[in-house]
Amino acid sequence: MNKEQSSVLKAWEATMRKTQAAKKRANSIFGITSMANVAQNDVEDDDTDKNVSTSGEAYFAEKILPNGDYYTGQWQDNFPDGQGKYLWTDGCIYIGEWHKGKTMGRGRFTWPSGASYEGEFKTGYMDGSGIYIGANGDTYKGNWVMNLKHGHGMMHYSNGDLFDGEWRRGLQEGQGKYQWKNKNYYVGEWKNGVIFGKGTFVWSNGSKYDGFWEDGLPKGNGTYQWPDGSFYVGNWSKDPDEQNGTYYPSESSSAADLEWDPTTVYNDLGNSKVCHGERVSIMPSQKRLAMWYSTKGGDRPRRMSVDGRASVGVERPLDKTSLWESDSERSSLRDLDYELYDDTNPKFNLGLPLKLPKLGKRQGETISKGHRNYELMLNLQLGIRHSVGRPAPATGFDLKASAFDPKEKIWTRFPPEGSKYTPPHQSCEFRWKDYCPVVFRTLRKLFKVDPADYMISICGNDALRELSSPGKSGSFFYLTNDDRYMIKTMKKSETKVFLRMLSAYYNHCRSFDNTLVIKYYGLHSVKLTGPAQKKVRFIIMGNLLRSDITIHRRFDLKGSSLGRITDKAESEIDNITILKDLDLNFIFKLQKSWFQEFCWQIDRDCEFLEQERTMDYSLLVGLHFREISPNGELIPCERRSLSGNSHNDSAHHLPRTDMDQLLLDPKRWASIKLGTNMPARVERTIRKPELELQLVGERTGECYEVVMFFGIIDILQDYDITKKLEHAYKSIQYDPTSISAVDPKQYSRRFRDFIFKVFAEDA
Repeated sequence: MNKEQSSVLKAWEATMRKTQAAKKRANSIFGITSMANVAQNDVEDDDTDKNVSTSGEAYFAEKILPNGDYYTGQWQDNFPDGQGKYLWTDGCIYIGEWHKGKTMGRGRFTWPSGASYEGEFKTGYMDGSGIYIGANGDTYKGNWVMNLKHGHGMMHYSNGDLFDGEWRRGLQEGQGKYQWKNKNYYVGEWKNGVIFGKGTFVWSNGSKYDGFWEDGLPKGNGTYQWPDGSFYVGNWSKDPDEQNGTYYPSESSSAADLEWDPTTVYNDLGNSKVCHGERVSIMPSQKRLAMWYSTKGGDRPRRMSVDGRASVGVERPLDKTSLWESDSERSSLRDLDYELYDDTNPKFNLGLPLKLPKLGKRQGETISKGHRNYELMLNLQLGIRHSVGRPAPATGFDLKASAFDPKEKIWTRFPPEGSKYTPPHQSCEFRWKDYCPVVFRTLRKLFKVDPADYMISICGNDALRELSSPGKSGSFFYLTNDDRYMIKTMKKSETKVFLRMLSAYYNHCRSFDNTLVIKYYGLHSVKLTGPAQKKVRFIIMGNLLRSDITIHRRFDLKGSSLGRITDKAESEIDNITILKDLDLNFIFKLQKSWFQEFCWQIDRDCEFLEQERTMDYSLLVGLHFREISPNGELIPCERRSLSGNSHNDSAHHLPRTDMDQLLLDPKRWASIKLGTNMPARVERTIRKPELELQLVGERTGECYEVVMFFGIIDILQDYDITKKLEHAYKSIQYDPTSISAVDPKQYSRRFRDFIFKVFAEDA
């Protein structure tokens, strides 16, 4: 062994010792963990290993893998680890640094087309600084985040154009300069890959436009200036009726210039189209390592993605008992996801039609006399009636900072015999607390909630309904009889988080009428007097999926994969089952203007949540399918149009609901807004059984008409020590990018990336 090889081995031995020490420290906190070992004899007999050493040590290896892939380089614990070269059978090649089966560090990835990327990788993704050269000659040099151009970068297009500026999620966004081959150039703001905002366009002849833009065209106030010094100032629009302004000639201007038509600027801009570059056929993170077989699992395959982790789609709730599970229990848990993939599930088999899920029972158990929480419900209703009905001075929307002070609260005592301010009641004595009452009263006003209707919904003659089981957080949920409002019990930590961010939440909701963040209407607590001294905190929120029409499918989407799949068989799923990311088999398609508004609002909402350091939120989506056959099958749009039947043809369709009248009656269009009662289409996707962690399935072109409801929920989880420990523990067993508990900045980025993949513009 030469000195160079010796130094490499010593370096990796040191790394191994550090890794083992880190695992021991983690085990002392979380309990002993076990990773499924990959059998060394799983590699074909003709594999050649050089300098083979015992398990745990790095060595040089050359391997011809079972599927024909080839790897040569450093190898450790059945993974590429260190410098290595991997050749896929389709012609893709990666040469560079690996860490436990993940492309990590600097490397070079080449495609069969001739395209290449050289730069930094992170957990399988192009992430960091790097240079991409496309097969057509396009060259990008700059920053990347998870395969997308993100940050500052320079793009040289093969047609001679050049862009130098900021990128976001693969598109130009922020400040940037674009120069065309004909020497025209633009300097200013961009959004979603188009000129948008304030900027200056300069033509090669010296003329220039300085002002506001929208969708790549002048829109709003702006000035057009000629080389001779004359200029035109006004309001710009492609619509001649909205275009108006004043022409100011220079001394050298001729009389003919006074007849100049501003619309010619739009024609001139037609020769300066922004180039979007070539599309990458497959990303490095999508490339799979060869299939490995576990000695524990018989012939059952375990695949490794380029991030080097075993694919896991099912996870049980994290609790203390699960930290000390036996190896066999953990092994069976890891293998459970394979049993969920079968050809009888329409999620994987395009030949099977989609059917309407069976109707479930009405959610919740009515809290009647004798129920364990009957008195608590009475206390809540008494308190709400007192809070909402209490006289208060009129206030505007500009609130004082003192209104948001966590110490701003009102305590009220409710004795059974009544008092000067409270009515007599049949419950035990309790104390009622209103947190920041002025703020929540103003929020209800901002959300256009009528106080009388609010009181009747929560405090009327109808009892509340308790959902059958508490949420994963341990909180209990209650629904009003009319389904308008949901009441959730709060932990003290959640209450502190919400009070801390209340001012920002209020300002965000006031600034953005179409915010998708869930609406909160009140924060209260009930404290029972006597020996128990029990204190229960409540938050009252809107029910996002409340509708006069039936919600057929419900999805809770986070953008993570670990544990994000329902444990129910397809036949057991009903219309109130909450499905998760790995259950999703649709792309949601919104009309262009709605889609643009949706993307813009998601960005604003995620920026707000990231700023407030919260995570673990999700997008709750409800679907109502508008076309259903008599036997319960969903009818695609194409099939209906080809058949020539109208939706009232009872021989082929079930009668539509009142939603048709809603869509046909202009007077009722006001109930359609972003996230509520939105007519849309969904496109069916198919998941490949061999891609266990495929978050987004392959599109099929099979579309269905739906009415959509959606919004962002569960926004009050702080990235506290509990979540940090959960992240550290799960990162030992699973791919860190697949788990929900991650830093708020990373969570926000991953959430947005996923949402923008499953929502699309409907052409």
